[in-house]
Amino acid sequence: MISGKRKAYAHIMRTLCLISMAIVILLTFFMIFYVIAKGLPELVRNPRLLIDSPSVRRKIDGIFPDILNTIYIVISTLLIVLPIGVGSAIYLTEYAKNKKIVSIIEFASETLSGIPSIIYGLVGMLVFVQFCSLGTSLLAGSLTLVIMNLPTIMRTTQESLKTVPQSYREGAFALGAGKWRVIRTVVLPSCINGIVTGCILTIGRILGESAALLFTAGLAHNVSSFFEAMGKSGATLTVALYVYASERGNFEVAYAIAAILIVLTIIINLITGRLARLVERRNGEK
Repeated sequence: MISGKRKAYAHIMRTLCLISMAIVILLTFFMIFYVIAKGLPELVRNPRLLIDSPSVRRKIDGIFPDILNTIYIVISTLLIVLPIGVGSAIYLTEYAKNKKIVSIIEFASETLSGIPSIIYGLVGMLVFVQFCSLGTSLLAGSLTLVIMNLPTIMRTTQESLKTVPQSYREGAFALGAGKWRVIRTVVLPSCINGIVTGCILTIGRILGESAALLFTAGLAHNVSSFFEAMGKSGATLTVALYVYASERGNFEVAYAIAAILIVLTIIINLITGRLARLVERRNGEK
């Protein structure tokens, strides 16, 4: 029999958890609906904002180049950071024998994740823009974002790998599978949700980053193909939002950009989650 004191304590804690959950949900939906409500009128009034390029001489506001640059920088950053981050996590969890070195690397990655983004921007400007002679370009911005998001991918993948039961590995080894085959066919499919979580967190940080990109990617509004744009300067949506809000004082366009960023984040997260479910289902069928 549970005492009345313990029942009351459990009831209070459950109530506090429900209140906390409700606060998080309410704040999330409030922010989403508030930004969309403020930005939607500008999109309705000026729908060409989505397809025009900005021109000070003709007094035209447009964010089409910024949308392209945002998509380009998300794709290029993920293409680089995912293989490196997941591969590093696999090595540290499955192959590394020296636990002291592993703990040092984990401490270093946790320290990197807490560094302000403006410092990453300064380092990216000195290393990629000047030392590597990449100039102010989307490629320099992507490489800077790779360093910023590498700890996130590593830590989320590591924690996911640690949740896979050891019996899965032992059963695969007993059937004669090699180390890499066990990791590829048993371990990774079992922790795909954790990898997707790290990917979603990375996408969110890329979409919301502006300080580091101001020093590395630049402020230009160019419409180019993916490979051409990587070698040119280009402003992302967050950088454009900063310019419209702080330098031009055009808060209507700034709210419209914020609304587009929220919608773009939701769409990318839904696509990523859908791909993860497809991979998980495919592995289950095998």
